[in-house]
Amino acid sequence: MTGFHLTVPGEPPGAPEAARLLIPLIDGHRGPRGPYTVAAALLRHLAPRACERSPELVAAHDIEIRAAAPELAAIVPVTRSTIETGLPEDERILVPAPRRTLRLANGLAEFFREAVPPGSAITVCNGAQADPTDTELLDVMMRRIPPATLAITVYAGGPEPPPDTRDADELWALVDRCVREGFLHAAAELGEHGMARTDPGGPRWWRFAQRTATALGGLGRTEEAWAVWDLVRVSSQDPAMHAAAAYGTAMLDARHPDPARRDLVRARGWVNEAIAISGLLPDPAERAFKLGFDRNGLALIELRQGRLDAALALVESAIELAGELGERHPLHRMVLLANRAQLLAACGRAKEALDDYAAAIAVDPGFPDHVLERGNLLFRLGRHDEALADFEQAIRAGPPLPEAYYNRAEVRTVRGDDEGALADLAYVIELDPGYLDAYINRAGLLAASGRDDEARADVETGLRLAPGNPHLLTVLGQLETEAGRFEAAGAALDEAVERDPGLAAAWGNRGVLRYATGDLQGSVEDLSRAVELQPQADLYANRAVALRSLGRAADAEADERRAAQMS
Repeated sequence: MTGFHLTVPGEPPGAPEAARLLIPLIDGHRGPRGPYTVAAALLRHLAPRACERSPELVAAHDIEIRAAAPELAAIVPVTRSTIETGLPEDERILVPAPRRTLRLANGLAEFFREAVPPGSAITVCNGAQADPTDTELLDVMMRRIPPATLAITVYAGGPEPPPDTRDADELWALVDRCVREGFLHAAAELGEHGMARTDPGGPRWWRFAQRTATALGGLGRTEEAWAVWDLVRVSSQDPAMHAAAAYGTAMLDARHPDPARRDLVRARGWVNEAIAISGLLPDPAERAFKLGFDRNGLALIELRQGRLDAALALVESAIELAGELGERHPLHRMVLLANRAQLLAACGRAKEALDDYAAAIAVDPGFPDHVLERGNLLFRLGRHDEALADFEQAIRAGPPLPEAYYNRAEVRTVRGDDEGALADLAYVIELDPGYLDAYINRAGLLAASGRDDEARADVETGLRLAPGNPHLLTVLGQLETEAGRFEAAGAALDEAVERDPGLAAAWGNRGVLRYATGDLQGSVEDLSRAVELQPQADLYANRAVALRSLGRAADAEADERRAAQMS
């Protein structure tokens, strides 16, 4: 039985061992088909049989299967969907975030793990030329599927595909699918091919240009996206194109992945230009839609500059404009309602925010993002049962969503269900080994339950991901204190306090350390700072112990009363 996965730098041998191969050698080159070439080959073999033998397994992964292999749509029923699938092209305004492909990859890996006969194997060639969707999928499969279930061998090399002869119409269908599904690398690459095969400035060229720039921006390839928007300005005199290019350029500055490189003044100039042009468009419906879209973009800039009231006013004006569109552009209205909900919540107007979230969710209950946001607000308000219901609705809505499981773990923690929380956090890390906050929270829970070795392992992994993280240093300090390694504990906690002076847990743990080392006054000072930042029963109780040791009995009794009241 095969016991490991392989990644091989060269080409496969002329006649690879086929005894255990589930299907013949898979050519993973992205050229002929594009995204999920490998996934589709596997799905074409496995999905028809699964539909007959395990329809519930197919139903649980319908979104992933249909996204990776749309040719199977006829045999894979839709069990979960959003309203976007039934909308015309100009109303499909949402572009999935790059992380959506990780969700799809995890869902597909779980499907394959259940659907393949144990002891199977696959071999893939041209791995170096695979689309990023397949590269990510193969990585997830190798990490999550035991080789005894499905052994995977990937060869970097392989035969060259024939030249790409697809004309612009074929390319457009693929680019449109890629943007819709969030396959942004392919959308950018194929969109550039489409631009090269159409007349600059024309309607078909514009469709490719707009999708290409959007995909590049979503990938954080800001300079390339900027160059496409500049090309639009050079190639066209169409006012709608110039308005869209101005808006797109503004968002490159406003949403730059590096906050230090966000030029909000320049972004404001570009979005003002977009608003000026959109306000002159002759068609009333187009004017109302584009003007509302642009004002929503300006609201983001106002928010980033700390002007909540101005941002809220802009979003409200955009919602008013959306009222002129009748039944058209429901996604536009949904986004505006959710944005207003975020701003209302930030202004402390929680009831109105919840009303807007409810209205946004009613537009498309299958879209999980706003359900997740509402759950977060409910959690902050202490309405834990309702928050839990929202997080579980988001979990059911689509492929594995790490954020929903992470948030459910937080609810389970405050409700005292530590084992349930640990299970959710373990699944988050299985889905996304780079999810830093999951390591932080799991390390804290493990340390609190006395599972110090496991907690230390999470701390070490987390610090490799984020050296100097104050939360992890705080847990490390706690572990070192309990192990009696006071010097190491002090170094960790001193660094934690220095890196985040507002972190109550760091001050509290250092207060415990100072008490253990005989520095009673220092212990009281640190615990007092922790109480100022985040009053908690355990902090009062610990300070009471230190105060009593200093002979301050009355102060200690006052802290003991506070601790009892909060418990």
